[in-house]
Amino acid sequence: MTRRTHFSIFILIFILFAGLFGCSNSQEQSKMDSEVRPLPAASPVNKESMSTIDKKPAETNIVIQRKFPGLKQKTAPNSYTSMPARPMIAADSVLRNSAPWNRESYNALTENGFIATANDSLSTFSIDVDTASYSNIRRFINQSTLPPIGAVRIEEMINYFSYSYPEPAGKYPFSITGELGPCPWNKAHKLVRIGLKAKDIAGRNLPPSNLVFLIDVSGSMAAANKLPLLKQSLKMLAAQLGKDDRVSIVVYAGMDSIVLEPTPGSEQKKIMAAIDGLGAGGSTHASSGIITAYKLAGQVYMPKGNNRIILASDGDFNVGVTSRGELQKLIEDKRKSGIYLTVLGFGMGNYHDDTMEILADKGNGNYAYIDNLLEAKKVMVKEMTGTMFTLAKDVKIQVEFNPARIAAYRLIGYENRALADEDFNNDKKDAGEIGVGHRVTALYELIPVGSTDMPSVDPLKYRQINGTIQAEYQNEIMTVKLRYKPLHSERSILVNRVIKDNQTSLAQTSDDFRFAAAVAGFGMLLEKSKFTGTLDYDQILSLAKQARGRDDDGYRAEFIRLVATAQLLDR
Repeated sequence: MTRRTHFSIFILIFILFAGLFGCSNSQEQSKMDSEVRPLPAASPVNKESMSTIDKKPAETNIVIQRKFPGLKQKTAPNSYTSMPARPMIAADSVLRNSAPWNRESYNALTENGFIATANDSLSTFSIDVDTASYSNIRRFINQSTLPPIGAVRIEEMINYFSYSYPEPAGKYPFSITGELGPCPWNKAHKLVRIGLKAKDIAGRNLPPSNLVFLIDVSGSMAAANKLPLLKQSLKMLAAQLGKDDRVSIVVYAGMDSIVLEPTPGSEQKKIMAAIDGLGAGGSTHASSGIITAYKLAGQVYMPKGNNRIILASDGDFNVGVTSRGELQKLIEDKRKSGIYLTVLGFGMGNYHDDTMEILADKGNGNYAYIDNLLEAKKVMVKEMTGTMFTLAKDVKIQVEFNPARIAAYRLIGYENRALADEDFNNDKKDAGEIGVGHRVTALYELIPVGSTDMPSVDPLKYRQINGTIQAEYQNEIMTVKLRYKPLHSERSILVNRVIKDNQTSLAQTSDDFRFAAAVAGFGMLLEKSKFTGTLDYDQILSLAKQARGRDDDGYRAEFIRLVATAQLLDR
């Protein structure tokens, strides 16, 4: 037998064994594919955080197979009304032991640093009345995890709480308050609190409302803390409407649909039945729903009324216009109609805070995050006039610091609200809106002249030297200027307030001053600020407890509990 014959026999034997092994493996694979294979145990997660949405407008896909290839895909028909929110069906037992999954998205912010007053004595920004960041942070901490840094917006944390600012007097609808004291986390620095209070208007004197509820009923909204909570929240608001008000409901999933044509607010049974009939299913074509909602609001537009769209969603848009840039252009175009936009966020796991924030900012509106029924009551009932009724638009603040007193300054928060100094007098520049009775607070950390840690900047060669500051201004540290447009005007009005220097101790400052400082300090720890100095959780807790003051609703007590919990989580 030749060597070539031996080689040929070897090849034939190899092919035979390979075929037998492949057949056996194929049969075993077929057997495995016909069964649901057990999954390794892992930490529990929220049911809704595991569901994703297939981009087909006519059906909802709970795509477990993307996460677990051994499981088969289940589908449910799309429905906007008369269908209860669907649970996770048979996948529930699998999800309880599956690995955590999260695709929430947030904007990255660069913390404001110190600016030398000698080189730039002006600080300009748009006001912000949003509170979404605080309630979202609360949701994370209550779930035993610290929030991502992008979720922390200190101005929204501070403005979540009410402060005792004086009511406006005279011809202006605002009061401006200033309070100066030591900086709790750096003894060499000072802290100044600027407070803005919009006038209150009795409910009987408020204009009628034309409200369009724009509701996300896509498959991603099926969880208990999404559409079911949303429906309960809208009922709270709808219960306060009267015969002169009009309410409509537009829903969107794979496509948009008008569930309730404009209806008098007095027809409560009809409105509540329409809300009760909402169910989740389908992909998320938000841009289509936005266009329909603005059209519907325009059909019954009230020239002297409150025309507003209330968008409620988790922000997980995946059909139609989905990029934040395109959504921004869409909303900027629609806001020219004089219709305002309130954005309400719901849910977790696939929550898109960055998208929701842009919609509110560019839609001349406000933004709240609803994590429980008590928060829904706060936004929809207790603060309903501020949330729903705009008092003034394009509200801007510009602060001029006295370089003879202040070497450098830093605005705490408001990073995404900064404006060019030239924009302050430009009435064409868009800025924030403020509602009836709203309060706005801003904090600046100041470095006094003579401090050893003032920023080092070369003196400007070509700046004109004007000599010493006039004697009458020597004791002033700053002048606060406010510009706003009355609701039906395109011409702004200017208001000024001077804040003078003092040597007040921290104990002599108001409870509101110290509590706002504690909230700001907590935000600085959460966002890993480089300006925390000596600050730690114990100091924040001590400051907040001593400054709790009157707390009828328990919001400040809740803050103290959140700080204590965060301290345990941050070890």
